Amino acid sequence: MSVAEVLAGAERRVRWAIPPGLRVRRGYTWDRLDRHDATWWPQGITSSIDAHRTDLAERLLLVSWYSKGGDGVRITFLDLATRRYTHVPLALIRDGELAPLSVHAGGLAWRGPWLYVAATGRGCYAAHLDDLRRRPDGSLTWPVRLRYAADDGMRYSFLSVTDAGELVAGEYGGPAQPTRLARFRLDDSGALLLGEAGAATAHTVDVGVPSMQGATRIGDRYELMVSRGRRRPGDLWEGRAGELRVRPFAAPPGPEDVSYAPATGLLWGVTEFPGRRWVFALRPGR
Repeated sequence: MSVAEVLAGAERRVRWAIPPGLRVRRGYTWDRLDRHDATWWPQGITSSIDAHRTDLAERLLLVSWYSKGGDGVRITFLDLATRRYTHVPLALIRDGELAPLSVHAGGLAWRGPWLYVAATGRGCYAAHLDDLRRRPDGSLTWPVRLRYAADDGMRYSFLSVTDAGELVAGEYGGPAQPTRLARFRLDDSGALLLGEAGAATAHTVDVGVPSMQGATRIGDRYELMVSRGRRRPGDLWEGRAGELRVRPFAAPPGPEDVSYAPATGLLWGVTEFPGRRWVFALRPGR
């Protein structure tokens, strides 16, 4: 089924909101159930801009949620034009049957027909838009097609697509852990470029920023989202590797993944804590 068919069935609705954060310019919050749900937690975000879907412009956001109750991962299709949204669960196919995809899903990256889902120590999974389907009971599901295993010891905590069309993967870590970012090349279709040995090569840098929850690259500058917990607003780190500068209190509390929209110059993000859940856009520095 198509993205348009998914959106046609969207019955939930976000409302306008004013999230805290010195650089926040736009904001929405979920309906009451999703805003306070203690089982499902939002994590990753990507957009139709990332996907180069010119038919959708900057209209569509995808957000990943993971379940603390063992129900796997779901992807929210949010139409900014109507402010309506719907959830679609991701699934694995095992012995011909669908099973929940049980990963943290801390980041999303959408390019062409491919959606990449961060899976921490497992690397990342890839779903294809052609695989969106409706079950006999009328519910939607989205089986993943591929898994790219992590063989470099890196934790794939979050993902994004850069303005140059690269896939950025990064890892969350404390002060004593590595906090690396890796940039992978994608081909014109949005698929990960693999070498003759079936592995993708990356340009990797340890930026040394603890508690990173999301990152992307604009030109030669990185934009890093850092969470400071449930109460304190999040920070934005910006600049070239080795020359990063922090902009405190830039984002709402609990920011996660990020997605860049070149047409407006805004960074989209999502926050995770129940009762303080926003989809927001902020203005990066210059």
